[in-house]
Amino acid sequence: MGKLSKDRRDIYYRKAKELGFRARSAFKLLQIDEEFNLFRPGVRRCVDLCAAPGSWSQVVSRRLELKDGEDEVRAVAVDLQEMAPIQGIVQLQGDITSEATANDIIGYFKGKKADLVICDGAPDVTGMHDIDEYVQSQLLLAALNITTFVLAPGGCFVAKIFRGKCAKFLYAQLGIFFDRVTCCKPKSSRNSSVEAFVVCEGFSLPDGYVPTMVSPLCDDAAMQSASAQGERNKVAVPFLACGDLSGFDADKSYPLNLSAEKDEESAASSSSYKYIPPTQAPINPQYTSYLKRKKAADHSS
Repeated sequence: MGKLSKDRRDIYYRKAKELGFRARSAFKLLQIDEEFNLFRPGVRRCVDLCAAPGSWSQVVSRRLELKDGEDEVRAVAVDLQEMAPIQGIVQLQGDITSEATANDIIGYFKGKKADLVICDGAPDVTGMHDIDEYVQSQLLLAALNITTFVLAPGGCFVAKIFRGKCAKFLYAQLGIFFDRVTCCKPKSSRNSSVEAFVVCEGFSLPDGYVPTMVSPLCDDAAMQSASAQGERNKVAVPFLACGDLSGFDADKSYPLNLSAEKDEESAASSSSYKYIPPTQAPINPQYTSYLKRKKAADHSS
């Protein structure tokens, strides 16, 4: 009953399994791409930060038409957790706050830099909104920090943001490094969620700024230079809705068309529901050790 209930109440979870995506978040990137054409001609190299379980990397693989065994590495997925293989994606198990990780990414690209950096990373939410927003803002700044190492001039950066008290400060920081910053909300993101995504285009380093992992913020000289160019600490960021606004509603429950159902919508549909298991089970999740201990305790008793 639990499996059916989850499929009923989350249409994007169900559709993700039908299309072979590892998570419903794949639709968020697809809908952002519809609006901003992220994978436009000329975008050859992409970095997916905080990539696990890999749904955004799957979108990258499909949109860039990647294949295993290519001479040139065109996409790198970075995460602390282990991930199952994805066609054409090089997986790097590393820390995005480490300069060694940035060097490894550039090494895979043979000295070249990425045209697109994406990040769908988020903390394990506590339910205390102020804490969750703060931790998410620090994660976003960490992603921005490594992006200054690996993104080519004119490149694009897409990342998750929690719209809260820190949002204006984050927009100002992003505006120092990018010509255009837009906040968007995909149709597949629940209305009840504070999450949104920043799409930053036209990357360039401020005069005098040298990328460093010590702090994700600009030094005083770079901040003053950026302020003198246009007072970027005072920004008004456009907010857009992405995806087909008449499409599936992430907050609505949809019928499963079970043969036992007698409602009119099910009767009118010729297709029947069939449960599909998740595409990819977790790889070495943190709760594995607990399950092993519990199994040993059960056998001993």
